Amino acid sequence: MIQVQKDKEKHMEMETRAESKSRANNDGSVRPPNPYLEQQEVDVLYHLGLSTDKDPLPARFGDVRFVCMGGSATRMKRFAEFIAQRLGFSDHNGALLTDLCSTDRYNMYKIGCVLAVNHGMGMPSISILLHELIKLVHYAGCKDVVFIRMGTSGGLGLQPGTVVITDTVVNEMFEPAYKLAVLGKIISRPTKLSQELASELLAAHDPGADYAVVTGNTMSTSDFYEGQARIDGAICEHTLEDKMVYLQAAYDAGVRNIEMEASCLAAMCGAAQIKGAVVCVTLLDRLLGDQVTMTEEEHDKWEQRPQELIARFFLNRLRRDALN
Repeated sequence: MIQVQKDKEKHMEMETRAESKSRANNDGSVRPPNPYLEQQEVDVLYHLGLSTDKDPLPARFGDVRFVCMGGSATRMKRFAEFIAQRLGFSDHNGALLTDLCSTDRYNMYKIGCVLAVNHGMGMPSISILLHELIKLVHYAGCKDVVFIRMGTSGGLGLQPGTVVITDTVVNEMFEPAYKLAVLGKIISRPTKLSQELASELLAAHDPGADYAVVTGNTMSTSDFYEGQARIDGAICEHTLEDKMVYLQAAYDAGVRNIEMEASCLAAMCGAAQIKGAVVCVTLLDRLLGDQVTMTEEEHDKWEQRPQELIARFFLNRLRRDALN
């Protein structure tokens, strides 16, 4: 009983220390809310293929200011190439865009103060990545870092090709919460994103661009077909009328686009006190149909739009910081 009490007291002390540290990152540093990390002499970031004992994380990643994530590995390499060009970096025989992951789970590229990495599809995949990226920027000593997810989505009541900057992420029940089973119990974390960061991104929109950028709520689901009220999957137990009632209710709740990762990103960034944002282009209006039918040319053009907006945000932020 004495040992059990000591263990309990030690755990409470560690929790208190973690809470204190999470409140104390006023210097812009990242401090994960996990007291057990302090006890680890070595931390292996397994899915990234990095570790604290074998890799000089502060030297390699300490200057990172922006962590940008997207689902597709190909998309993120193209984004890295685009950002390298926009930030004035030259690619010497491909050396600049070497994949920094030694595993085949994710692909990661560093362009100056920008880290570009693919997160795969769905919340389980981005959750793994976020755990290791948050620890990476912590061990590297990064300051004032922001996390941004960019990608594609289904729109609600919007012209296809519209870019949506997420205000609040909601789940399939329109709740601003990310729910996760831990130790056999469902825990719930809030999914509010940084309004300051969203405003900066909106202000970065080129007024001369031939597409709209709007803010709105994003519904993040755990399934592409049934979970998003589609009727074109292999299994469908709801009617077209059910679908339309549900999607209209989502629209009435402020939802303007639907995707599969934002809820996890918002919740984990909030827990780690990292400013996060989600910027997605809409490929179709779900109030009009389920099939993604745009041409390859349209897809490539629309997919570039979040990248252009984010690049302008990077440049605005870097210019502002250079003046301070």
